[in-house]
Amino acid sequence: MSDKVYDVRSDETTDVWLSPPWLIKALGDFDLDPSAPKCRPWDMAKHHYTVEDDGLAQEWSGRVWLNPPYGSATRKWIKRLREHGNGIAFIYTRTETEMFFDDVWSAADAVFFFKGRVACHRPDGTKNSSPASASCLIAYGAENVKAIQDARLDGQLVIRAWAMVPNVPHHRRVAFGGCGG
Repeated sequence: MSDKVYDVRSDETTDVWLSPPWLIKALGDFDLDPSAPKCRPWDMAKHHYTVEDDGLAQEWSGRVWLNPPYGSATRKWIKRLREHGNGIAFIYTRTETEMFFDDVWSAADAVFFFKGRVACHRPDGTKNSSPASASCLIAYGAENVKAIQDARLDGQLVIRAWAMVPNVPHHRRVAFGGCGG
């Protein structure tokens, strides 16, 4: 396992942030969280892999929740979720990056952009009062597009033309990937 996959830098600076419990609840049940903290005050999925398990090296099955370690390792995790094809990633909105172009814009079924910044939690469960950046949800698979739509989160859902989900209000649809709206 590479030490770059999980890079806890110090007590004050970390790339491990817990997803807010309200967000997990809004999106429904997940089968696997492959990048879960060793110690966590709440579960994000039915099954978890931690740094000790090396989630990138394990078999993934079912619907995946992915809040990957932030930093340079994020790309490895997003690529793996893209290859798995069934899950939602919660990451910083870095739309200009090579990762976003290679693994999101060209492959994801939808991207949800939050209105405002989402406060995550430290591994001890305390809430971060000043998020460093805006976050988004990346959906792979129609079930996950629908879960985001049904969650009625505050923001904008952008759906790939090939992944249009029935009953999504037209004003909530924005096609990308070279297709018109």
